[in-house]
Amino acid sequence: MYYGIVDRKNHKTYTHLGNVFSALDGIEKDYNWLISDTECFPNIKEYEELFAKEYCWLSGKELSEIVKKDDFQWIWGVLCAFEKDVSLEEALSYPLPLARDYNGYFQNPVSLQHPLSTLEIFAFDSSYTIIISKDKAIIDGYLRHLPECEDLFEFNK
Repeated sequence: MYYGIVDRKNHKTYTHLGNVFSALDGIEKDYNWLISDTECFPNIKEYEELFAKEYCWLSGKELSEIVKKDDFQWIWGVLCAFEKDVSLEEALSYPLPLARDYNGYFQNPVSLQHPLSTLEIFAFDSSYTIIISKDKAIIDGYLRHLPECEDLFEFNK
């Protein structure tokens, strides 16, 4: 079973990962991240080049440091969290997650796009953020910080 929420009321512009990571209580550091299908506008050229690639693989610590230095707006993107024992090679043995051409987040039952991921953050067209997790405690923790989020199951009805 998976748990999901839609955050479309808590930010002036979507998606800023600083707000998301704050609501996740820093658990992003516990994972490695496969980030794909992005459209975003970093202020730092190095990050602009990194996220312009087809995908990138970052530790949670690296991703947190990027967000601390430059909490830019994400228009589109899929950020998939993997347990640290999942290698990049294993993650890439499946198709890269898609932001623009994937409708699975809007179907019930709610599911993750990448079969090996534990948590996914989906920036949708600068309109809202979807967060899906295998761990209900992650979603419950997010909701304690940002209670105006909507249950993805209800959103999909």
